[in-house]
Amino acid sequence: MDNTVRTGTELLWAALGGDPALVDRVSYSGPSGLLSARLPVMDLARATVAVAGLAAVERAGLQGPVRVDDAAVATAFVSERHLRVDGRAPVNFAPLSGFFRATDGWIRTHANYPHHRAALLRALEVREESPEAVRSAIGERGAEELETAVYAAGGLAVAVRAPERWMASGQGREVAKRPLLTRERLDDAAPRRRSGPLRVLDLTRVLAGPVATRTLALLGADVLRIDPPENPELPDQHADTDIGKRTAALDLDSPSDRRAFDELLDAADVLVTGYRPGALDRFDLHRPGLVIARLSAWGDYGPWGERRGFDSLVQAATGIAVTEGSEERPGVLPAQALDHGSGYLLAAAVLRSLTEQGQDGGTRLVRLALAQTGHWLTRTLPRYEPERYLADTDGPLGRLRHALSPVTYEGGPTRWSRPPGLQGGDDPAWLTA
Repeated sequence: MDNTVRTGTELLWAALGGDPALVDRVSYSGPSGLLSARLPVMDLARATVAVAGLAAVERAGLQGPVRVDDAAVATAFVSERHLRVDGRAPVNFAPLSGFFRATDGWIRTHANYPHHRAALLRALEVREESPEAVRSAIGERGAEELETAVYAAGGLAVAVRAPERWMASGQGREVAKRPLLTRERLDDAAPRRRSGPLRVLDLTRVLAGPVATRTLALLGADVLRIDPPENPELPDQHADTDIGKRTAALDLDSPSDRRAFDELLDAADVLVTGYRPGALDRFDLHRPGLVIARLSAWGDYGPWGERRGFDSLVQAATGIAVTEGSEERPGVLPAQALDHGSGYLLAAAVLRSLTEQGQDGGTRLVRLALAQTGHWLTRTLPRYEPERYLADTDGPLGRLRHALSPVTYEGGPTRWSRPPGLQGGDDPAWLTA
């Protein structure tokens, strides 16, 4: 493993406020070449898993190493693809979710949930629920015009943007000037005295939030997930991400269900939310001494601060789909890496907040957005850039761009002493001293 692996872990652990010396306890192993992409996806995956492990051993007071196996990490980052339910493969993307060509570019839709699918069809004024009908309707309109219309109807779609176009946008500029995540102490509540397992109230949806709470459940937390009765999680997503948890249905607009929820929240240690910013504001979710973790797609700031979103849409909007695509079509990361990476990072942030709270008290708030994780992947995490290992040399063949030699050592040469000449143009003789 090269220093890039350790660098990613060091950057994340520093963002979490952890003791830098603990990074030495992480070891990396496994086959190379997994989650291959133009962007350093595997480095993101390793680092987020590593800090989740570090935060867990720190809180538990354990002294052993944290082992990160690339094969295990890569498999977990596509856990939804490996899932089988009585031998049946899962449905990960519905037929109306995907890339469609508009008049001036591409748009990415997300229509896995029934209410989002209905909103998409309503915005497109399409009655037939088929990819062909959606493709035809989208092909008659501009990408950003469609983005606005679909969101206004309560659906989900974003125009595919190049990286520089995203960075020039209002939301892109807001994301760029903020840290990867924020951790705040809200008050001076006394440290909590806990008996029994950690109690985690889970108000999240596919996929990052459930990955975070799934990780906390693995570590022994009593995780109780609450969904609205009229809008349960998709069955395959439930099977993949709710392992280790318990789940219940409560309508928070019902007085009796609201009372039951408030009692649960009063006794909780951690609250994790994954709904769009503002969606839960009408409920009083603050409790002294609680650790609150808020996850969103775009952040709770900027012109898109109240928008819904998913990993695939963030990839499309922020330039990742263009980076990973071709001239013919946008591409995708080899995994829903923003979701999974944000999930493990959020779990680490919760654990670190619990550790600090146990020492100093205080109600704690953690905030993280998929767009921030995407920015860290594309703009902060070291990535392979072949230009650093290329050189230009003038010679008889003209200006030649070529690869530098990988054979290097202190005091050794860094360039060849001469460029290639014209074929057969040299004397058949040895150089003289």
